[in-house]
Amino acid sequence: MSAFDWQRMLLGDFPFLFLGEVAFRAAFAFLVVFVFLKVSGRRGIRQLSLFELVVILTLGSAAGDVSFYEDVPLLPVAMVFVTLLVLYRATVLTMSHSERFSNWMEGKPVTIIKDGLYELNSLDYMNISSDEFFMELRQQGVEHLGQVRLGILETDGDVSLYFYSAEAVKPGLSVLPSEHRTDYQHVPETAVYACTRCGHTQLMERQQEAACPRCEQVIWSRALHHPRTR
Repeated sequence: MSAFDWQRMLLGDFPFLFLGEVAFRAAFAFLVVFVFLKVSGRRGIRQLSLFELVVILTLGSAAGDVSFYEDVPLLPVAMVFVTLLVLYRATVLTMSHSERFSNWMEGKPVTIIKDGLYELNSLDYMNISSDEFFMELRQQGVEHLGQVRLGILETDGDVSLYFYSAEAVKPGLSVLPSEHRTDYQHVPETAVYACTRCGHTQLMERQQEAACPRCEQVIWSRALHHPRTR
């Protein structure tokens, strides 16, 4: 083998005209995926369910294989797409007639914030850390949990938030990054503090150390009470 053999590096054993076949295969894969998505009536990208994500990943794998592997014929790949389309349609039809099957396939919305507090059962059941929601909350203009009356994790992974009015906002746990929030085990002064795990708030005396009565966490942060500005 010689170094810097451009034929080997760029095309290997394939002739130059194989690039034209690759272009044709890629166009074929693009067209079949496009037709599949048009016929299936798939929803927006941010609304992909788990089942739809599996279908899309399978489509991508089949499309990639047929695009640049010369030993992958076109018709069997087309059959893969037809089979997936039939399975997709059958599954959607079954889901529309069976709520139990639909819940099993796509899950149900889960309440994660209620009355300014994290729903611990939901977070523990879904193996989700409260930190995972902080960025989503901040992007929706939330500074602390006391601004949120209800938060629901949708089946597509989005978080729907319902807010208190400015007059009804209560003290709550800050969702700001660590450089904008200080946590304590012994609080430095008398004030209202929030449990960093569940959001429970209570008045604490200077240098007091206490376990949260809701979740038994011992780390606290100064509760915020500002209303939402947007």
